[in-house]
Amino acid sequence: MLANLAKPLVKVVDRYLPDPYIFVLLLTIVVFVAAMLVEQKTPLEVVNYWGNGFWALLTFAMQMLLVLVAGFMLASSPPVKKALDKLAGVAKSAPQAIIMVTLVSLAASWINWGFGLVVGALFAKALARQVKVDYRLLVASAYSGFVIWHAGLAGSVPLTIATPGHFTEGQIGIVSTDLTIFATFNLLLVLSLIIAVPLVNLFMLPNERDSIHVDPAKLEDVPPVDTTNTRPADYLENSRLIAWTVGGAGLAFLAYYFFVNSGSLNLNVVNFLFLFTAIVLHQTPRSLLASLNEGIKGGAGIVIQFPFYAGIMAIMVQSGLAQSISSAFVTFATVDTLPFWSFISAGFVNIFVPSGGGQWAVQAPIMLPAAEALGADVARVAMAVAWGDAWTNLIQPFWALPVLAIAGLKARDIMGFCLVQLIITGVIISLGLTFF
Repeated sequence: MLANLAKPLVKVVDRYLPDPYIFVLLLTIVVFVAAMLVEQKTPLEVVNYWGNGFWALLTFAMQMLLVLVAGFMLASSPPVKKALDKLAGVAKSAPQAIIMVTLVSLAASWINWGFGLVVGALFAKALARQVKVDYRLLVASAYSGFVIWHAGLAGSVPLTIATPGHFTEGQIGIVSTDLTIFATFNLLLVLSLIIAVPLVNLFMLPNERDSIHVDPAKLEDVPPVDTTNTRPADYLENSRLIAWTVGGAGLAFLAYYFFVNSGSLNLNVVNFLFLFTAIVLHQTPRSLLASLNEGIKGGAGIVIQFPFYAGIMAIMVQSGLAQSISSAFVTFATVDTLPFWSFISAGFVNIFVPSGGGQWAVQAPIMLPAAEALGADVARVAMAVAWGDAWTNLIQPFWALPVLAIAGLKARDIMGFCLVQLIITGVIISLGLTFF
């Protein structure tokens, strides 16, 4: 049934979904017009919001580019590639491949969202080298695990409100992760999706006639590297000593960070881990640079699109449009339905403000007073916003760019399958936030 449902959606999306760059340009126009019509802002005011905020995500854009490149370099190193292929060899059929890649992506995303994005895509490629399976659904399955990231260990909303000095501390105090990430309702939601998401992906598996396969030879990441030494510089470029010395220093720092300072995973630490492990495992600078040259090819979308999303976010926040959207959903909420409407509003706002922390800054001033006025559970409302932010990432190309770049696909190749997941996971999350 789900395969039949997915088939027309995949065709429609493939035909009408433009390149993510066109998508972000259209979003820019929509937000421009909405800010002028809804918030009564002048064109000059909106242009100023947009221009002043256009470069606000430069740091984050570089982090995401490094997620892509460092993850690619790690996966293309001989030991990791061999390990991924060995694990992928466990799957003997297309259904097994779909289930495995989804579970790996779900687990990795719950630990850390950046880790989940890269690991899922890399494992999908390894599986496609071993098993004949619809490559579009395989990559969509790898991306679908991302839906639980904000309920996991790196969720920005629950971690923010659990940190002393957060911007709403005077209003709600410190909200322990026992009430958010590790709350019974949240763990039940995560468990429900760990069961449902792989099954939905499995049931969307097309028949052989409609499947699109990929030549395993085209999934080879890096061409053979020349290791001959014919000039003095070659000895440096092929030096294991240089690579292992610098790479070892990086790994020593990570050991100190985790085991002495009890550090936690964040995007910078994930990138640091990927990069220096790749330096060691590639063994020579020349091998690493060859991998870098291949991996960087997929980063064009991140470079050009993230500034536009920063401009969109600036318009949404500074014009008051994001707050107005949130307020509209809250006006008809009750104590029992506020988590649901918080979830729906967060999902809608996330299409225009695809940033967990940034979205909470926009919606907290609306949702928290509403929760207090109605006597609703503040922790549940906060997690509803977190779930809404993660939910519509399924159809938001912003977060899919690293996955698509690693896999070598376009957004339209996977979004039809992701749309089915959006519908089903939306129902599950809504019921869970209301009744668990």
